[in-house]
Amino acid sequence: MVYWRLFSDRLLEHPLGRGLVAIPFVLIAVITVVDIHSPENVHLGPLLVVAPALAASFGGPRLTGLTGVLAVAAQVVIGVFHGGLTTTNHIAQIVALAILSTLVVVVCLVRERRGRELNRVRSVAETAQQVLLRPPPQRVGPLRVAWLYLTAEDETQIGGDLFAVTRAAPGGSRVIIGDVRGKGLHAIGEASVVLGAFREGAHRCRGLPELVAALEDSVNRSVDEVADTEHDPGEHFVTALVLDIPDHGSRAEMISCGHPPPLLVHGSEVRMLHSHSIAPPLGVCVPPASSFRTDPFTFEAGDALLLYTDGVIEARSPTGAFYPLAERVASFAASSPAALVRHIHRDLLSHTGRHLADDAVLLAIERTPAQQHFPEARRMADSLRGHRPLAGLPVPPPARRQ
Repeated sequence: MVYWRLFSDRLLEHPLGRGLVAIPFVLIAVITVVDIHSPENVHLGPLLVVAPALAASFGGPRLTGLTGVLAVAAQVVIGVFHGGLTTTNHIAQIVALAILSTLVVVVCLVRERRGRELNRVRSVAETAQQVLLRPPPQRVGPLRVAWLYLTAEDETQIGGDLFAVTRAAPGGSRVIIGDVRGKGLHAIGEASVVLGAFREGAHRCRGLPELVAALEDSVNRSVDEVADTEHDPGEHFVTALVLDIPDHGSRAEMISCGHPPPLLVHGSEVRMLHSHSIAPPLGVCVPPASSFRTDPFTFEAGDALLLYTDGVIEARSPTGAFYPLAERVASFAASSPAALVRHIHRDLLSHTGRHLADDAVLLAIERTPAQQHFPEARRMADSLRGHRPLAGLPVPPPARRQ
């Protein structure tokens, strides 16, 4: 309903769309004229109710109310020309048309009020997404990033899935993607705990084992305070995948805490990076930091990583088939992370019939060559190293001898 309202607002802003407003009034005039010139045993007046109903489909309460008043007035005119207003038939038609027009206006008012409420909810959800998720920019160090967040609840833009990409010292980026057990607004509190701990620990922890141990400690300490135990009294935990991607070299590391493995796109090859030492989900137990083992993998320039939550691979078609993510990614032509995410988005909605049963997140990361990172700074460093002046800068005159 909100989408239809937004569509109608944009339509009315267009010159052709504004022409639609005249259609109900033209119908009233045509029906009135035809009915007046028709035999007395032919009654076209009841068709006037089409005018306010049509006006309500693309207009607001005022336009609908005006159309209803004109339709009732037209019915009065028809009654005057066909036997007068004292006949039972014409009185019944006028009263019925007035009642139906009033009901249409009331429905239009309710629809507009609900539309305003949904717009406020969407505005709050969008603000919460910006504050909590802090979606990464398209470029993070030498990485190109694109993401997609789909929620199972239509009125929200954020749920129990989480992701973040942040810079970490020295010279690297750290990534997390996770999934809180449960979905919708009730899981936002648990997601906020994990994201807050990740952003703090990504800068303080030297290695991934220490970072994952910090996440585990934070979840175990705080999840009881933020979890919605009233509506969901079951066990609360978070699956997560944490990655460390240095700026230079081709070696990267990851630790999987019960999360689906990422896809590595190398040229035309798509490979699933299975973890050899999967840790339990966050919040299930409190293992020591030494028990977390990293899984190294090769991530070269030009390669792309596709991270996702189980809402993607568990999305079902109307016939019950799961979405074959790896097969679909392999069928797409090589493209940028943003284009890859758009391809999957369209294909996923087509597979499910535009309905998702669970929240879903896609995060695509591409490594670019190191020399493409901050090209201006690198050009400046090369110029200074060779003692050559930068283009466009004046060369100072040599100092005179005293």
